[in-house]
Formats: sequence, C-alpha cells, structure tokens
Amino acid sequence: MSTAESPEYLVSEAQLELTEARRQKAERTKDIGEPIQLAGKALALQVYKGYGWLAENTTVARKMDLETGKTLQIYKGHTGPATSLAFYEKESKDYLLTGSWDKTIKVWDTTTKAMVSSTDAHSDFVKCLCVVQSLHLLISGSSDKIVRFWDLSKVEADTPLTSLGSISSHTRPIACIEGVALSASTGLLYTADTMGIIRIWDLVKEGNTEPRWKATLKTELQHHRTGITDLQLSGDRLWTASTDETAQLTVGSKTACSITHPLAVRCLVSLSELDEPYIITGSGDVIRVYDVSDLDKPELLNEIDAHWHDVTVLQLWARATGGEPWLISTSLDGTIRKWRVADLLKPRPPVPPPEVKSTKAELEFSMTEDEERELAELMDD
Repeated sequence: MSTAESPEYLVSEAQLELTEARRQKAERTKDIGEPIQLAGKALALQVYKGYGWLAENTTVARKMDLETGKTLQIYKGHTGPATSLAFYEKESKDYLLTGSWDKTIKVWDTTTKAMVSSTDAHSDFVKCLCVVQSLHLLISGSSDKIVRFWDLSKVEADTPLTSLGSISSHTRPIACIEGVALSASTGLLYTADTMGIIRIWDLVKEGNTEPRWKATLKTELQHHRTGITDLQLSGDRLWTASTDETAQLTVGSKTACSITHPLAVRCLVSLSELDEPYIITGSGDVIRVYDVSDLDKPELLNEIDAHWHDVTVLQLWARATGGEPWLISTSLDGTIRKWRVADLLKPRPPVPPPEVKSTKAELEFSMTEDEERELAELMDD
C-alpha cells in the first residue's frame, strides 16, 4: 500500500479538507445572527429572567446581556469544565447551581456572586442538572451512571447539599434529565442515557423528619438507537434529540413523530409554548425548522447555515426590544447567535431550476413548417 493510500494519510487529508471547509464557512457566516464571540465554548446555556447564563469549558459560569454581548457576572470556583446549570428561587433570592467535570455541584448567590456551598456529588463528571422548584428538589446525572436527589429547602452557607436518594439502574452515563411536580410530595422524572434509553419514573417523597425520594420505574422507552442529547417536556409530549440522527416526539409511550436528519441532532426547542406547531433542531452546523402540524408528515420549512461548527444548544428568548420571541443558539465555533423566530418560520424560497443556456447554433437554427411536417412523418414511420 502506498503512503497516499494509507488510512493515516486519508484521515489526515479528510481532516484538512474539513478544516478548510470550516474556515471558508467561518468567513461566510461571520456576521449573521448578531454573533457574540465567547472566550471559550458554551457547554450549557439557559435563558433566565432575560439574561443568558452559560456553563463553559473554561471552568467558569457566566451571566451575559444578550442584547449587548457584555459579560455581567463571572462565577469562578470549578476546577474542570462547567457542564450544566440550573436555578432555584428561595425567599426572593435566586441561586445558580452548576455542575462540572470536577464532580461537584456548586451553589451561588446571584446577587453577590459568592459561592454558597460546594458538594462532592458524584464519582465522575456531572453532566446534567434539573431543579423541580415546588418540590425544592435538585436532580443530578453523571458519567458514573447514577441519578441523585438533593434537598434545596435548606440552602446554607458552607454546608454541602443533603442527599435524598438515588437511582442506579442505568448502564451508561446519564445525558439528560427532566422532572415535573404532580403534587407537594409526588413527581414525574425522565432520565436518558448515552445508549438511547429513556426511563420514566414515578417520584414519591417518603418521611418528614428525614425525607427521602423514592423512584419507581413506570416506563422504559427504547425508540432511539444511540445516545440522547436533549429532552423537552410539555405535558405528556416529550421531544427528544439523539445522535442516531433523529428528533422524535413521544406521546405517552408511543412514538408520534420521527424526523430524520443528515447528522446527529444535538439540541431542539419546541414552539408549543408559543402555541405554534413547529420544532426547531440543531444538527451539525445547521438550524432546521419543521412544521409538525401533521405529525405523520413533518415538513421541512426552513434551514439556516447558522454556524461553522456544531450547534450545541437552542433556547427561546423574549427580546426586550419589542418583546418578540427570538431563538438563541450556541456552537462549538465559540459564538452565541440570535435569530428572530418570525424570520425562521418563513418558508424557504423555491430553488429555481438550473438555467439551460442555448448555444449560438441552437439559437440560429429553426425549422420551416414543411420541415416540421416531414420530421413528424419520419417519426411516425
């Protein structure tokens, strides 16, 4: 085998081509979406009370003015990339909770930026956090395959969070968590792992003086072939994104809609909260908009070459100027970009057919009526 045919050479050549393609696209897309350049890469993003809150690979969490791109607060304390964040409100005070590769969960006072507490939460990377506000419950998922419950009713300075139970039935790292309260002592929990397994749990709070949360498996979903990358829950409708190149809607325990993409789907956002029948997905470096008013035949409405590297997070944002809904996207290209939802919902203009240019000889040639009649007779014969 010659050097030019070796696998190492072919991989290197493919990498060079990909790098060059991304360089060219970075130049083409440098001004679209009102880009905000970040110092690092956002591994998580939430829009909370009008601001953008980011967990970054630079180990920090950041509060950002999405209008101006100005950093308003930086939270330093993690010793590894910050992977996840959530919020908890108590007595008119907002707390920021962050998870990290350093295996800890940290609680921050968003007024003073002070670290309230740090908890050694898992034996491997903390990958996702979910707060169920009315239950005063924090739920964390980790690469150690464990889901843990934490008490938020007693957030105290310099005091680690109190563990209230765990789930250890997953066989792969936990990728996503969604939870919802059903009453003051019950809830519903969705846990998803990197193999594509989604489990739905009934949650019940047991005990008063030393409460614990008990999780009972209700349903297991195996609709995806590979890892789950995003969950969005609205009532009994669960949208999921996966590396198996699909976005799927599950109603109850049945797949109601499946949308195939060219590449892995990393994130999604449903416009159901705006009473609109659309789903927006991030796959590769492209944002796609689908009309799902007919779940049997989802229609690709629009696609935007939004970034020059993979889109990682999508969030809705009510822009202060005008109050219109906007979409916020982040990417491994190190930018945050902003998109007016009304513009995204405009159908793509039809692609014109390729222009066929006639040669000079074709333009000069024409048949007489007699010649056309003779040709027709020959064709009949």
